Amino acid sequence: MRHDIRAGTPVPPVDLVPDEITLLRFGAVTRNTHRIHYDTAFARSEGLDGPVVMAQLHGCLFYRAAAGFAGGEVDVLSVGWQNRSPAYAGERLVVSGVVASVDAATGEITLALEEHRGDAPGTLCCRGQATLTLR
Repeated sequence: MRHDIRAGTPVPPVDLVPDEITLLRFGAVTRNTHRIHYDTAFARSEGLDGPVVMAQLHGCLFYRAAAGFAGGEVDVLSVGWQNRSPAYAGERLVVSGVVASVDAATGEITLALEEHRGDAPGTLCCRGQATLTLR
């Protein structure tokens, strides 16, 4: 295991600005075709500000951050998160974090991750973790 990875090491940020077409396509491949994810009028009729990003897409961004950590020389063992606030089509989403712990015995690294909207002051959308090991 690389010795320069320790608790507090930053995770390079991952960002995405999903639009309604991205949400429609993502919903199609994940079989989540609920109209609140791509139909503005319908989402508003349900009390939302517009098409809302689905939970699975947040999880994919957490996975991308974990997989990209240490230059991609990792195997992602698990990813978990809790949604805290909705994100809408057209909003910039940024996942960042730090190494929370390194288990020298198993080689497992736990990342503490957060996803914020790109607005000021950066509304927290999700909080979670990923567990990985270096190759």
